[in-house]
Amino acid sequence: MLHGILLIALFSLAAFYLGDMAWAKHLSISPMIIGIVLGMIYANSLRNNLPPTWVPGITFCAKRVLRVGIVLYGFRLTLQDVTAVGLSAVVVDAIVVCVTIGGGLLIGRILKLDRSITLLISVGAGICGAAAVLGTEGAINAKPYKTAVAVSTVVIFGTLSMFLYPVLYRNGVLDLSPQSMGIMTGSTVHEVAHVVGAGNAMGKGVSDIAIIVKMIRVMMLVPVLLVVSWFVAHGKQGDAETQTKRKGITIPWFAVLFLVVIGFNSLNLFSPAVNDAINTFDTFLLTMAMTALGAETSIDKFKKAGAKPFLLAALLYCWLLGGGYLIAKAL
Repeated sequence: MLHGILLIALFSLAAFYLGDMAWAKHLSISPMIIGIVLGMIYANSLRNNLPPTWVPGITFCAKRVLRVGIVLYGFRLTLQDVTAVGLSAVVVDAIVVCVTIGGGLLIGRILKLDRSITLLISVGAGICGAAAVLGTEGAINAKPYKTAVAVSTVVIFGTLSMFLYPVLYRNGVLDLSPQSMGIMTGSTVHEVAHVVGAGNAMGKGVSDIAIIVKMIRVMMLVPVLLVVSWFVAHGKQGDAETQTKRKGITIPWFAVLFLVVIGFNSLNLFSPAVNDAINTFDTFLLTMAMTALGAETSIDKFKKAGAKPFLLAALLYCWLLGGGYLIAKAL
């Protein structure tokens, strides 16, 4: 197992090195995204030469390390963030999350798309991108390649938003005040890194609000995971291979601890330097999880998933862009 963990750690260190380069920072590409790409390159090249005894270590990173990373993600958030932007932003976030996930599940059923992939894509688009996909994966025990497919949709459409939103805003197509544009950006763009990139391109007045609204949206991951857990307990979600009928609700412990960490972080007991160190370590853990998922994902599995996941993600993106604008305009 240790060899497999060290292999993923080395790939993750490489992802951090690449993520620190000027081009990656300019494009707001996080080490997590680079990590899954490196993992997929490995899966489609040298993976067949991997000793079988190393596989448990990769699985450990994709499952256990992932959950620890989700818990520590709470150090990026505080309850004060909620009060900073007011109730309207919370309501907008709630509407976007509910409609995106609910609409995604409905569209996925119409498209006859795999339930696990549908849920992963919908939660990723509705809440916080890759972190939400990973958290949901931990609750429904989806196959690694399905998680990788969902993450790839987040990368594609989140990156598109990072460039498209500033262009539409600066050219007057999105006729919104800086505050309304910040609310729209924070409530509709996929990744935290993408929100930062798009916000910075539109100015500080947009960026500050967008980041806070995005952080509030991230907090909504906890109730969503609890609902998902309820459906898993009643056999409504999860892969057919792992789906089981269970009595009662199995609450994902990492989601509860995530909320506890947010509450602890709201006390401001740690200095900014300590918080930065924790967040860097957390990013490394999540990068390890993403890399491990990539290492389990071959091109053949992408072909197996087909074009429907990307069609679902595209339809949800149209809703986020159009619906998000209309909601922000109505504020």
